Amino acid sequence: MLEVAVLGSLDAIPAAEWDACACPETADGGRPLDPFTTHRFLKALEDSGSVGGRSGWQPRHLTVRHQGALVAVAPLYAKGHSQGEYIFDHNWAHAYEQAGGRYYPKLQIAVPFTPATGRRFLTRPGWEAAGTEAILQGAVQIAESHGLSSLHVTFCTAAEAERAARMGLMQRSSQQFHWLNRGYGDFDGFLASLNSRKRKTIRKERATAQGFGGEIVRLSGDQITPAHWDAVWDFYQDTGARKWGTPYLTRAFFERAHETLRGDTLLVLALRGGVPVAGAVNFIGRDTLFGRYWGALEHHDCLHFEICYYQAIEHAIAAGLARVEAGAQGEHKLARGYLPAQTHSVHWVANDGFAAAIAEYLEAERAAVDEEIEILTAYGPFRRSGGEADPQD
Repeated sequence: MLEVAVLGSLDAIPAAEWDACACPETADGGRPLDPFTTHRFLKALEDSGSVGGRSGWQPRHLTVRHQGALVAVAPLYAKGHSQGEYIFDHNWAHAYEQAGGRYYPKLQIAVPFTPATGRRFLTRPGWEAAGTEAILQGAVQIAESHGLSSLHVTFCTAAEAERAARMGLMQRSSQQFHWLNRGYGDFDGFLASLNSRKRKTIRKERATAQGFGGEIVRLSGDQITPAHWDAVWDFYQDTGARKWGTPYLTRAFFERAHETLRGDTLLVLALRGGVPVAGAVNFIGRDTLFGRYWGALEHHDCLHFEICYYQAIEHAIAAGLARVEAGAQGEHKLARGYLPAQTHSVHWVANDGFAAAIAEYLEAERAAVDEEIEILTAYGPFRRSGGEADPQD
């Protein structure tokens, strides 16, 4: 017998108990696969007021216990809108409400404001199947009993998407651009894998960026000071105001990040006279670097490419990481060595007729995404295997 319960806050569960499900791989003393479902990251969102309150993200986290022992958890939220998700269902909401239904609130298993693939059905080892089934059944039952329109699980793993599909949820595919480490010894080794034209372009962009009049530094852990977070907040506000109108994260989140997330963070900052004028926030996983937030108080040609992409690649190579995930969207990443990768979500809709229409749409969308990934990959910057090597420059 498995018992499913709902928590209105992570204050209701000890960090060690949650993390035993969220990141059991840390038992060896290493990093989590990603920090985003850890107790410390999700609690930083809650403690800072980035979720809860009037944010439209109300925590309703699920726990699954067997004979009193916690065996699975999931970061579940009741959503009053579709902002900060990066898997867009605005058209679904419009059609649902045009037909006379009430789309919001809905339920979402996700990491708020974070388009990074990772486990969403968080289980202790050996409980993957039973824990996932209990979480999904519990979430659907909550949605049905409260008359909610839908349940969404975003940026889950491919294996989780397949398991959920076998339980009757609808699969959705989308794409991002990821850089893969093919055993490069250094950045020049990566450049050597590119065709000659792309090598020259990247070298020119790096020279342009690094000539902005200052220095570029990478900082992590105790190297990061409160003053650095002050600068990051300024960058984040500038970018958020231009892209979203209102930034999702509060200032208190960055204060909390300094207290509990410095060890998970890599800052890349452009300094002139010791003062940050641009920068990017990355989070460090066990084998992946996750690029998240970028901003600048001044415009300098190619500085965005250098700070967000090339510095991330350099760090990944130096740290022996397998990949860099550079966030959502951005076909311009292709020319800089980031190839298209499929991402996954699963969806349950209460209304049978509406669900059938969405299922038909998703089937066509998956085919289109697969085709686009194939086409974009063919246009990648890498030298063709087996072909004549490009002349060295």
